Amino acid sequence: MPRFLTAIFFIIFSCSCFAQKFTISGTAEDLKSGEKLINANVYDAISLKGTITNNYGFYSLTLPNGNVKITLSYVGYQAFQKEFNLSKDTVIKVKLNPSLELGEVVVEDTKTEKQVESTQMSRIELPIKKVKELPVFLGEVDIMKTIQLMPGVQSGSEGTSGLYVRGGGPDQNLVLLDGVPVYNVDHLFGFFSVFNADAIQTVSLIKGGFPARYGGRLSSVLDIYMKEGNNKEYHGEGSISWIATKLTFEGPIIKEKTSFIISGRRTYLDALVVPLIKLYTDGERWGGYFFYDVNAKINHKINDKHRIFLSSYFGRDKVYSTIQNEYYQDGNKILDENQFDLHWGNITTALRWNYIINNKLFSNTTCTYSRYNFTIADKIKNNETSGTLKYTSGIDDWAGNIDFDYMPTPDHSIKFGANTTYHTFSPGIFVIKSTGQGNNIDTAVGNSNIFANEFFTYFEDDIRLGARWKVNAGLHYSGFYVRKKFYQSLQPRLSGRFLVNEKISVKAAFSQMTQYILLLTNSNIGLPTDLWLPVTDRIKPQQSYQVAAGGAYAINKQFDFSIEGFYKTMENLIEYKEGAEFFTLSNDWQDKVVSGKGWSYGVEFLLQKNLGKLSGWIGYTLAWSERQFNNLNFGNKYPYKYDRRHDISIAVTYKFKEEMDAGLTWVFGTGNAVSLPIEKYLPNIIGNIFNNSPVTYYDGRNGYRMPAYHRLDLGVNFHKKKKHWDRTWSFGVYNAYNRQNPFMIYFSHDNDGNTVLKQLSLFPVIPFIRYSIKF
Repeated sequence: MPRFLTAIFFIIFSCSCFAQKFTISGTAEDLKSGEKLINANVYDAISLKGTITNNYGFYSLTLPNGNVKITLSYVGYQAFQKEFNLSKDTVIKVKLNPSLELGEVVVEDTKTEKQVESTQMSRIELPIKKVKELPVFLGEVDIMKTIQLMPGVQSGSEGTSGLYVRGGGPDQNLVLLDGVPVYNVDHLFGFFSVFNADAIQTVSLIKGGFPARYGGRLSSVLDIYMKEGNNKEYHGEGSISWIATKLTFEGPIIKEKTSFIISGRRTYLDALVVPLIKLYTDGERWGGYFFYDVNAKINHKINDKHRIFLSSYFGRDKVYSTIQNEYYQDGNKILDENQFDLHWGNITTALRWNYIINNKLFSNTTCTYSRYNFTIADKIKNNETSGTLKYTSGIDDWAGNIDFDYMPTPDHSIKFGANTTYHTFSPGIFVIKSTGQGNNIDTAVGNSNIFANEFFTYFEDDIRLGARWKVNAGLHYSGFYVRKKFYQSLQPRLSGRFLVNEKISVKAAFSQMTQYILLLTNSNIGLPTDLWLPVTDRIKPQQSYQVAAGGAYAINKQFDFSIEGFYKTMENLIEYKEGAEFFTLSNDWQDKVVSGKGWSYGVEFLLQKNLGKLSGWIGYTLAWSERQFNNLNFGNKYPYKYDRRHDISIAVTYKFKEEMDAGLTWVFGTGNAVSLPIEKYLPNIIGNIFNNSPVTYYDGRNGYRMPAYHRLDLGVNFHKKKKHWDRTWSFGVYNAYNRQNPFMIYFSHDNDGNTVLKQLSLFPVIPFIRYSIKF
């Protein structure tokens, strides 16, 4: 494989040397903050050749000698133009000024190759400005909630932030924060995500047509980059809502050389609720919940060719309660106390080195650490005895990777690199301790840690074939070694675009994906107790094959329309066996699961209005998602729990004036598929008739549809410039027309004793208010 990549590399390199050409290279950044501009467009109006900046603002464009007219542009910024005679390699460092004339731009599309021109399909770029303008749940801005409004992406259940992309599960999404995998993206049991929008620079979601540089998951890639920090002057912003308070501060440590950003967020409900509970119960019981997270980043420019970054995220959720009972026994005062504690969280860290090797070759070397763990503990004690039952699980990753961007000619943009990761899986350990009355127990029961090595290498080339054709072709080779078992996979990736005219293009893509780590999920509970586990000699790697085809139409400068159809097959999926449970002290976890396959297919429509006072999008998805396991549902196919036939989302913002804007979202989705019994009966077994229990009969797994889900959210923002800061008041309402959407359904009895089906709904009309400042 390395010889193959080397041969391709040198063939392309050699071909680029025949003509007399010179290279224009450099970086693009924000004039006021120094933040690098990702995917900025670089274009020569004379040769009609162009390129884009990479994830670190670097670009390289090789052109024939002679006159050139270079334009570097980024939506929301004043474009840079320079016309000159190209007679030698030239470095141009561009600093773009945020455009006052484009102040009315609402949807800032950071894709600088137009949707029509790019080979990449099934990709969504999410502007942070748009995220902050739309109405939000309880006033807390949430990136994941906004992504759920896009076609092909579904939420799980009411209010949750999980992503179900094109029929896949939440474990099939590769979520990267500054290139580091994040294994749990939820706060508050899924009602909020761990991503603080104030610390985020760019968000990109890929649903299909995956470039070769990505791998390890079946369904999607969510690539998020943190801000680098203003290297020119100090700035900050903060907000307070009904649920949490946030504060962000950034600025230069050494002006235009070293900068930092730190952003923190914490809920404060426990500070308000705990004293009230103690007062109401005379101090006998109390409890609460909170979450917090911190994002921090430092970047340092060593010189024009070298730059280093250190970024980190730390977040935690905690649920706790204490119950005390005081009484007298044989004249002695006894105090019984029961303490419950549930906490979970992530840590991610990335140390990154950017190196501009020459004017055509750029490298990025990264060392990363990622950790996710959760703990459940229950402790009982009194004057004489104490006992503790604690369950812990998690995953730790140490990784290193190196990536290269090589741009030999405007017709080739090559990326290649490699990664290695050392995994430590903790599948679940029970710790049991007991002291007192002559009995001392201190033991641990459960699965021992599992250690695994994962690696991949890749090569991809974005190739322009004449004026109309463009192809992105690549290979992703990966391997996984665990417990003396080695798996490997060679995954081809191919996507192409045919330009019908300047406004219309047709696209198609094929991708094969392999996933070596699995999430074992118990669908019966909503706690963060899902287990990350590796493949084994019995549990095979998951595989997916996806084809997609569609078209893009730039109706005019304000409107874009796209349509995509997809078909995806998935193999070696896992599910719990019927009746299997999380918390058991015996049995290997492999004995609790079954393996099967799945399908998903459908079509997605997206209409966007990109510019003007009124902007936003309308998305519609028509899709099917099915599963089949030999030991479930009698081996027959059944609908996936989140199989959603129709999914509609509307997101609109309107800017009345500089001081006021408003947002609206409306969503509709077919109800989730669930399993419900259709009858019960008493079997007549001779000799045991009096001990018989009712038998419940199900007419197929997930054979019942919950009622449809739909909801309207409204919000308005009032902005005002003060002497030393800008302030924003945000008001809105979640579920404006009080739709009673089902969270779960269950059987009960009415007043006459008849069995009836009822539903539990979580959220009625909920107003919100948020106060924000920038300084």
